[in-house]
Amino acid sequence: MWGRLARPNAGICRLPWGSLRAMGTVGASRGALADKVALVTASTEGIGFAIAQRLAQDGAYVVLSSRKQRNVDRAVAELRAQNLSVSGTVCHVGQAEDRERLVAMALERHGGIDILVSNAAVNPFFGNTLDATEDVWNKILQINVTATAMLIGLVVPHMEKRGGGSIVIVSSIAGYSPFPALGPYSVSKTALLGLTKALAPELGARNIRINTLAPGIIQTKFSAALWKDEAMKEKMMENLRVQRLGLPSDCSGIISFLCSPDASYITGETVVVGGGAPSRL
Repeated sequence: MWGRLARPNAGICRLPWGSLRAMGTVGASRGALADKVALVTASTEGIGFAIAQRLAQDGAYVVLSSRKQRNVDRAVAELRAQNLSVSGTVCHVGQAEDRERLVAMALERHGGIDILVSNAAVNPFFGNTLDATEDVWNKILQINVTATAMLIGLVVPHMEKRGGGSIVIVSSIAGYSPFPALGPYSVSKTALLGLTKALAPELGARNIRINTLAPGIIQTKFSAALWKDEAMKEKMMENLRVQRLGLPSDCSGIISFLCSPDASYITGETVVVGGGAPSRL
């Protein structure tokens, strides 16, 4: 549900493009996303990994990224073992040079970019909203909001060259109904809903669609503090119409659909995957 606390100066790409080319990619299967090139941030585990897997299963060439090389290596190996066309690189989205390197690598390997899924986020704070320091606010907004906007700005010109594209931002149901003790994180996720609305008309003129996914409580290790505590889990279940917590796979199919031709008339929207939990501003 949320990402990891970013470390300053972490995430410098360690693989030269030549090494990446030597790794090769398995031929993409034919599917709704056949021959599309997709970038997915924070995609080596949890929701991001499920998204990368599904896009590749549906035919896309997927470039994974994460802050740690060992996580990238593990995720790429796992997906290639499934005969999926993926590559990966280390990328700390909060670092401008890493964002630029990620985009450049996709262009070097595949010649263009058709899809961006912005999934990276951090949540370094738990407590009363007004107790959050300025540093906490800056870190959350920089990674969760500003870096997303900057990465979108980098890929848009290359999508235009391909005749259009699709962008999906992973927000959270907390953007509608803030989670207790997660005020700054929730505010950042609300900002992403606004970013989507602001960009939709600007990008529409370039034949680029942008939508948002707002997951509810999805069972990943990042949200474990919410669902492993039995009392908290029981309270959350009271708000659900589907009597189970979500899985990463509940999110990945929706994102693949939003990136596909079947969603060609959908832009500026937010799709909630929250088991029926209240989700309106």
